[in-house]
Amino acid sequence: MKNTVWTIDPTHSEIGFKVKHMMFTNVSGKFNDFTSTIKNDDAVFETSEISFVAKVASVDTNNADRDNHLRSADFFEVEKYEDLSFTSTNVQKKSENDFIITGMLTIKDVTKEVSFKAEYSGLLTDPWGNTKIGLSLEGKLNRKEFGLTWNAALETGGVLVGEDIKLFAEVQFVKA
Repeated sequence: MKNTVWTIDPTHSEIGFKVKHMMFTNVSGKFNDFTSTIKNDDAVFETSEISFVAKVASVDTNNADRDNHLRSADFFEVEKYEDLSFTSTNVQKKSENDFIITGMLTIKDVTKEVSFKAEYSGLLTDPWGNTKIGLSLEGKLNRKEFGLTWNAALETGGVLVGEDIKLFAEVQFVKA
């Protein structure tokens, strides 16, 4: 039985991504509206059940036109699909603080198994007496596998938007 529940501290957490633009540089973005919980056996991380939901309308690349395009039917189609979600199926300990988190990621109407490298920072009590855990996560996925297929050919060859999306998260969870 999972007897410890942790909720994400959104003011000390960031969920982001990077994608190649014009096959040349990366464009970064993040989601500003998200929730997540972890349930585990007395803070034993490898027993964790992790759930995560982001509101795709909260996508933020620091460019209003690009953000509106990402919200459109060309990409996330927020009118039809409000959330992207992840539910873990396995947490594998690789070393003292390094783990592989595997689970099911749903974007639009496509669900696929993905894995993330995770660095677990352990337990900490903050200055206000809250017990917290910290995680750094990274992973990669092919956006086309999730129905995010829009692109534009460049006159010089290549395409405007890369297929591989690098995902990262710096998150803190507080014991409920």
